[in-house]
Amino acid sequence: MKKQIIGYTTGVFDLFHVGHLHILQKAKEHCDYLIAGVSSDELVMEYKNKLPIIPFKDRIKIISSLACVDEAVMQIDRDKMKQYKKIKFDILFVGDDWKSSEAFNKLEKELKAVNSKVKYFKYTKNISSTKFTNLLQDIYDSEKSVN
Repeated sequence: MKKQIIGYTTGVFDLFHVGHLHILQKAKEHCDYLIAGVSSDELVMEYKNKLPIIPFKDRIKIISSLACVDEAVMQIDRDKMKQYKKIKFDILFVGDDWKSSEAFNKLEKELKAVNSKVKYFKYTKNISSTKFTNLLQDIYDSEKSVN
């Protein structure tokens, strides 16, 4: 019997957009069972110093409802090896903007030691929840200053 390949990817998935959809769909093409880690509001606040616009409970509901996602879990830590120990994924999917970074070079070695690997996908340029958020903030600020 063929071993089921478990894939894992993570994201904030705030202001869900086509870039998010592309990485999830591509990931599903490379595994039998895709688990998507959705960053908790607290984790996002910890490393981005701001809360997502869409609360966690709604973001995980959106991700869970996608046909390409078999399971959505809360991501409370950015340490992928901690998550590997819980999930035992075969492939971690990330955008190629992380490729060759010190953190991911180290992670690749750690995952290889446990027969797992990292697969990089082309980063969807010019599409970013952060850009959308900043644009909305600029609009809000300009309207606030007029009133």
